[in-house]
Amino acid sequence: MATFEIKEEFLMNGSPFKLLSGAIHYFRVHPDDWEHSLYNLKALGFNTVETYVPWNLHEPHKGLFQFEGILDLERFLSLAQELGLYVILRPSPYICGEWEFGGLPAWLLKESGRLRACDPNYLAHVAEYYDVLLPKITPHQLSHGGNILMIQVENEYGSYGEEKAYLRAIKEMLTNCGIDMPLFTSDGPWQAALRAGSLIEDDVLVTGNFGSRAKENFAAMQDFFDQHNKKWPLMCMEFWDGWFNRWNEPIIRRDPDDLAESVKEALEIGSVNLYMFHGGTNFGFMNGCSARGAVDLPQVTSYDYDAPLDEQGNPTAKYYALQKMLKEHFPEFEQHEPRIKTSLSMELQLQDKVSLFSVIDQISQPVTTVYPQTMEQLEHPYGYLLYRTKKQRDTEIEKLRIIDGNDRAQVFLNETLLATQYQGEIGEDLFIKQAAEENQLDILVENMGRVNYGHKLTAETQRKGIRRGVMADLHFVTNWTHYGIDFSKSPAIDFTRDWHSEQPGFYRYSFMLEEKRDTFIDLTGFGKGVVLVNNVNIGRFWEVGPILSLYLPSGFLNHGENTIIIFETEGCFAKEVHLRKEPVYKTMEAKKV
Repeated sequence: MATFEIKEEFLMNGSPFKLLSGAIHYFRVHPDDWEHSLYNLKALGFNTVETYVPWNLHEPHKGLFQFEGILDLERFLSLAQELGLYVILRPSPYICGEWEFGGLPAWLLKESGRLRACDPNYLAHVAEYYDVLLPKITPHQLSHGGNILMIQVENEYGSYGEEKAYLRAIKEMLTNCGIDMPLFTSDGPWQAALRAGSLIEDDVLVTGNFGSRAKENFAAMQDFFDQHNKKWPLMCMEFWDGWFNRWNEPIIRRDPDDLAESVKEALEIGSVNLYMFHGGTNFGFMNGCSARGAVDLPQVTSYDYDAPLDEQGNPTAKYYALQKMLKEHFPEFEQHEPRIKTSLSMELQLQDKVSLFSVIDQISQPVTTVYPQTMEQLEHPYGYLLYRTKKQRDTEIEKLRIIDGNDRAQVFLNETLLATQYQGEIGEDLFIKQAAEENQLDILVENMGRVNYGHKLTAETQRKGIRRGVMADLHFVTNWTHYGIDFSKSPAIDFTRDWHSEQPGFYRYSFMLEEKRDTFIDLTGFGKGVVLVNNVNIGRFWEVGPILSLYLPSGFLNHGENTIIIFETEGCFAKEVHLRKEPVYKTMEAKKV
């Protein structure tokens, strides 16, 4: 049986082994495309694939576990092994990854315990998750005839905390459940992060995360090793070859030749895992959010990352620049020609449209309480929540305020839009004029994505919806009905009901396919919302850009009839929707890294 050891070098069967790895997150790529992406990784000469494991997808509700379809981790591991790839697995409770809440499940927010710490409730939840997850992983370790070489304890913990007892608790859970391959941590390559986030005293391998200046960063890591008398191989666990993108900001690009030269510098010293190799897509409501002062900045649906494989999984200029560099400087890594998928283009005609207010009873289960509840309290943690009450008229002009809400609120009086407020504006005064003695007040709140990194990764800051209440004049308004929009019920929508302009609504398009191929849905003409393809939420769109399309993998399409339903919140729509062969970008000055 093969062996993998960490001595002064990585050793495979007793011989020096350089890890040339690339990140492909199985949960960001349709299962039909896993083999395509993994093959292209192997074809470039790489020997290892790295992936996170997202707790929030595998346990979306407490005690309900999912490992099918796009979450079939074992199938992904086996497929990698069939292609001759080893695996670096990162099943730490927290993954960051520009992913919703850093991979932590939203149901944790119903409890007040401290996250990523020795809080008894938090550790108990992690243990219960690991009791289900780890038995699926252990048979795939190299020591059991599988292909997993290393497993991560925690992720960039040195940029969050320094509680070694917590790290040891996670480490103990892993080993108690049968993990016997080497463990590691990954942190920024500077002293404070390495000291706080590592378990170097416990002989857990320390790796670094950076995207350039390999000599300088590896030297800092070596100095840290020397302080603790460790003779370990140097590895960059996240060599950032691109970057993620936020709404209303230019696309970030990196020069391919600059990347190839930087990777060469790193490989001359140590081992590398390219983050990302294939970025993929934040399907559904799984995009993360950056914490920036008082106002957070949600990230886009596409996780293209300007990686060597584009969002579709096809090679980019970076792929070929790396191919050329490796062939010249590291010819021992065997290469093959990559595979390229094709796309389709079509024009679709609008069939039906209906207003949200007309069908809210068909796509939600109303819950009535005295005061408004958060999304977490209602066990509706993602997407949209409509709050409704009846408002008595007291004076001709009245002041209204939402007290402590996240993230985006559209306020309607008698189904007419009064205002749209974002996180930094929620709480500002709204002045309303009521026509009748009793009026209907609706507030549609969108959770635009929870913070995935930094000081705001707390239960206190990441609860969504209206968190305290709504005030009219100087008193809190009572008697609210909550409608959590359940997009899985979209096939039940009655499109014969009323549609009104300037209201949120649903728009339906149908088409036939003889051959399934990837495509990109051009959302030009629409404002903000999500797209459902054959009842699958493929992600958010927003006219602010920088991207105006959504990637649609062929695996979500049917031979024969297909239906696209677009939920749009601004009252903007297009009578014709185009399926494109390539993504559509808003004209914005490109940002380089």
